[in-house]
Amino acid sequence: MRLNEVHYDDSKPIDGYGPGFFRIGGQKFDGAICAFSTGVVGWGGYDDVATVLAKKDDIDVLFVGTGADIAHIPSDFRDALEEVGIGVEVMASPAACRTYNVLLSEGRRVAVALIPV
Repeated sequence: MRLNEVHYDDSKPIDGYGPGFFRIGGQKFDGAICAFSTGVVGWGGYDDVATVLAKKDDIDVLFVGTGADIAHIPSDFRDALEEVGIGVEVMASPAACRTYNVLLSEGRRVAVALIPV
């Protein structure tokens, strides 16, 4: 099997997660977060679309991690993002972390909004 070294430039990948937290670039963040190629901020959940929209010019796709299991997100949250041209992909938080890391390593314009497991 051939393995390739992964490079993230200045972006920080998601190193891990656990009950109530995420570890990104070696730093622990408690609670729900949004991670962008430029950094990490706290996220107020589905009522907090403003946190994502503040970075709308840097995002093509937002991965939404809904916790331990996949769940539906509110349609007004999705609609607000799609209205400005941001694609929304919903999945469980562990899958969202992995997908975000892969696309981030490819230099894609991605972000992730995560609810802890």
